Amino acid sequence: MTISLPLSTTPEPIETRDVSSPPMNPLMESGRRRRLAEELEELGMLLESDEKWRSIFLDEVEYALRPRVHERRVPSYGAVIEPRVAPANWSKPTQLAITKFEVGAMSLPESRRFADGLSSWLVRRRGGGRDLVAFDRPAGSERDIGVIAAASGATVVQRHPSGPVRIVGEFGVFRWDGLDWHHEPPLQGLIDAVEATAPIGHELLDQILSFAVHDLGARGIGATLVFGEARDLPSGVELRLEPPPALRIGRPMDLALIRHALGQVDGAAVFDLSGTLRELGVRLVPSPEAEQDVDGFRGMRHTSARRFSFDAPHATVVVVSEDGPVTVLRGGNMIGRSSPT
Repeated sequence: MTISLPLSTTPEPIETRDVSSPPMNPLMESGRRRRLAEELEELGMLLESDEKWRSIFLDEVEYALRPRVHERRVPSYGAVIEPRVAPANWSKPTQLAITKFEVGAMSLPESRRFADGLSSWLVRRRGGGRDLVAFDRPAGSERDIGVIAAASGATVVQRHPSGPVRIVGEFGVFRWDGLDWHHEPPLQGLIDAVEATAPIGHELLDQILSFAVHDLGARGIGATLVFGEARDLPSGVELRLEPPPALRIGRPMDLALIRHALGQVDGAAVFDLSGTLRELGVRLVPSPEAEQDVDGFRGMRHTSARRFSFDAPHATVVVVSEDGPVTVLRGGNMIGRSSPT
């Protein structure tokens, strides 16, 4: 579906109240963009050599880092750069309804006003073409934009309403937290390491680790996720909360509910091997053998999870640190870990 946006024929009076910084000296701007490119390449991002692509990419990252401020409000923003797949074909992998809007001769600054980086995005191509795409629901979490980047074959740049700037593509995720860049490499290496040991299907494992790294870790939500059948759990666990709804980690609309709940409770969340949530706020009580034979590991959350995995050798335990990294445990051993950054 394609819709043409009408172009305004009169200037907007609101523009006179814009409090953006004055235009930067071109030499200063060129130096800043060069330093940005060098910094990202030092962190491991391989920028394309094509000058048109680099210009668009750096332009979008610069804008996401320093958007135009209006009446003390800093807008969120999102751009999809050089997609290899047409927007009409994004719907199936993203489970989103996509509507494309043609912007015609509208200028780049004007086009950006409509792209919130949640449910609307500006699409830019090295040939100069621009469109706006809108989704039927907001999809702005780090996990969401990873799915969008994979479905579109594009590099995605986002400024989230809470402030972080993300660059997502085949290289993984580069995240600016206001002080520094952090690189979260592609999950495939972690998936391969865990899949070799844990009896979890590839698709579910991808969903589990994507949720842990990009939904929980990226938001600083510490959690312990246990995957296994109830009959295999040791008797030492304490069920402290009422049974939760049967939310599934493989169903995108359920993830916000699971994430919100995990941000408010201590203890572990227990899922069966279909990825369905069965218990929440579970206290993992180690056996005397686990306390004696299994050394402590990092902090209390990791130690508890490691000893529990020793007591429940058929379960796979995913521990998310509040500072980001994700650790996967089984049989009292660490079988995989995401980037320490």
